[in-house]
Amino acid sequence: MEIQLVYRLLATAMFIFSSRYAFAEQIMIDDFSDNAQSEWIFVSDQVMGGVSTGRISFKVMAGYSYVEMSGQVSTKNHGGFIQFRRKILDFDLQGRTGIVLTVRGNGQRYFIHLRNQWTMLPWQYYQAGFDVTESWQEVRLPLTSFKSSSKWLPKVLNGKSLSSVGIVAFGRDHTAQIDLKEIGFY
Repeated sequence: MEIQLVYRLLATAMFIFSSRYAFAEQIMIDDFSDNAQSEWIFVSDQVMGGVSTGRISFKVMAGYSYVEMSGQVSTKNHGGFIQFRRKILDFDLQGRTGIVLTVRGNGQRYFIHLRNQWTMLPWQYYQAGFDVTESWQEVRLPLTSFKSSSKWLPKVLNGKSLSSVGIVAFGRDHTAQIDLKEIGFY
């Protein structure tokens, strides 16, 4: 009888430890509750002659914070993007295998652009797409799903080398509207 109690206690302790370890595996980059406005910047194709327009707004609703990006993406003048991004150099992302975000929007396709020490030119990045709905949803994108924008970039992307993350409306004429509540790495 006592040995069964010891085994149960051991099993319970192992479950609690493994649960804590599993939750510790995810690193939150932002939940927009503190000072997010100083971390995120808006960029459009106007920096290179394009005509896309947009903005980001930091909002609070029903007890949670989020950022909204809205605008018009135009491919005129060799343009075609709006984005908001932040540096992530201060996070230890070694061993991370993917990115997780909580988003909603206007039913369009959006992209994550990741940059690292190899993406020195403005048009170099690693990209993965995702679709949004009008309801909040969690999106998980493994790093293996990101494709490089250039054949000169290494094919394998790892968490250790990441320097910035961007949420991007890209590649076609359309109205963009996307809300981001949380973003992190797993």
